[in-house]
Amino acid sequence: MALPKRKTSRSRRDKRRTHKKLSLPSLSTCSHCSQPKIPHRICPHCGYYGNKQVISIKEKTKGKKK
Repeated sequence: MALPKRKTSRSRRDKRRTHKKLSLPSLSTCSHCSQPKIPHRICPHCGYYGNKQVISIKEKTKGKKK
């Protein structure tokens, strides 16, 4: 098995790891309800994509189910 000749410094190690991070998804506003949504996706709040309603969203009911 190969072994390194010298110890990798903290600086060199961290330079290599700079791109290993998570990024937040970009958000845009829905043109119909002005809620934040992921671009090029159906709005989860109103069901619109652009100016067309693609899916119908059921309203959440508050209270206990019988």
